Amino acid sequence: MNRTPAGRFCGFSLLACATVLGLCLSLVGAHAQDTAAVTLTEISSDPFTVGPGQHATEVEPHVLANGATEVAAFQTGRIAPGGATAIGWATSTDGGSTWTHGFLPGLTTGNGGGPYDAASDPAVAYDAKHAVWMIATLPISNTTTTTAVTVSRSTDGGFTWDNPVSVTPKVDSSDKNWIVCDSTSTSPFYGNCYVEWDNPDTGDGILMSTSTDGGLTWGPATATANHADGIGGQPLVQPNGTVVVPIETSGISAFTSTNGGASWSAPVTVSNIQAHLDAGGIRSGPLPSAAIDGAGTVWVVWEDCRFRTSCSTNDLVYSTSADGIHWSAVTRIPIDATTSTVDHFIPGIGIDPTTSGSTAHVAVHYYFYPVSKCTTKTCRLAVGYISSHNGGTTWNAPVRLTGAMQLGWLPNSQNGLMVGDYIATAFTNGVPHGVFAVAAAKSGTTFSEATFTAQGLTVPETGPQLSSAGDKPLHRLSDPIEKENPERGIPPSKRAAKRSSK
Repeated sequence: MNRTPAGRFCGFSLLACATVLGLCLSLVGAHAQDTAAVTLTEISSDPFTVGPGQHATEVEPHVLANGATEVAAFQTGRIAPGGATAIGWATSTDGGSTWTHGFLPGLTTGNGGGPYDAASDPAVAYDAKHAVWMIATLPISNTTTTTAVTVSRSTDGGFTWDNPVSVTPKVDSSDKNWIVCDSTSTSPFYGNCYVEWDNPDTGDGILMSTSTDGGLTWGPATATANHADGIGGQPLVQPNGTVVVPIETSGISAFTSTNGGASWSAPVTVSNIQAHLDAGGIRSGPLPSAAIDGAGTVWVVWEDCRFRTSCSTNDLVYSTSADGIHWSAVTRIPIDATTSTVDHFIPGIGIDPTTSGSTAHVAVHYYFYPVSKCTTKTCRLAVGYISSHNGGTTWNAPVRLTGAMQLGWLPNSQNGLMVGDYIATAFTNGVPHGVFAVAAAKSGTTFSEATFTAQGLTVPETGPQLSSAGDKPLHRLSDPIEKENPERGIPPSKRAAKRSSK
């Protein structure tokens, strides 16, 4: 089971020097809100030493909340060509104050007892009808084909996890899975759960599968109405049972299902993508992060340079929709002035489910460079937080949550130096919590990158407010959009050669 009863806890003031990280958490520039009450808690770290993982690293976390319970999942022991040694989990039942953590059983050989050489892309869901927590992952093998997606289930509140079940029959390749469950008791599809992923062998063909029995079994892989291609979909369920899936296609798009996953529409366009290429060889790009408010309004956030002269750096921008079909104009989150040098990327949005519309409490965690124009040696990476108490009409001053991380402290991946393709934000009893990877200096060749959350964050309803109401796009420029190489073990060509030589 690999369960640690108390979790690893580390709290410290952001106004003090954090010796555990080797970072002095000074608040500078636009990130100047008082953070005396904010602390960081380490919820898990990498205990493995087995090759070929880069230890000690944890990357790409997701978190979901139900009441006071939060469940997070993340890659542990990143393997450069794809995936990780294990998928870690961490669970809190007191609103994020304390955590129990461990690693999913029956999944990877690195953790023992599993058939797969690696696993990747963990995403968390909760099925209220069946009282089941789920973590969907992408299995990776060096020698054989695998199921497209696996789902690990917990029926005891996120503390004990069953061996994973397969979502679909075996395939040659899959990428970027996500999972959501319909937990609105009045929905006609209450208890349905939905998994999304794409097939790199068909040019990132979008696929969906549905479960009606708490994730024990899954229906056939179903394409969109026009067999569209895309990557990074994040399905959400509205109170009426409509499923909306924001996703990156040739732009930011979304598709829907109004019949419980029996069929899926063709994607509609949310916006084109105009993105600055983040410096330093970091793994990033305009993959969407999505969340839903209590009334069913869907928000999608991504990095974008349209408000910056010559596409010199990225803001975080968003669009909203009440039905997944009609979307608002792209709006900038005013973390700093459009004349600043700050580059913002890898956002994770969350919305308090008890709020909606013009009083929605919205929170976003994100990574940023204070100076966009930098190199692998000079770039300095940090985590920030910003919130709105009025549905995005205005925003509170941003908060800087970490000190400066050097890129040399990050593990490598097939798509660059890595903290993850996504992070996340979840609300417990009105309080926002994010999960994110924080790295410190290496000890020799050993990394020091663990999974953290911040305590003491709020969504203030008073104090200085920031607005982007007068901002207008300046151009239609964009750097080339990064094309991700899929998470794989031995590439299929080498795998075939290996089989033919036996």
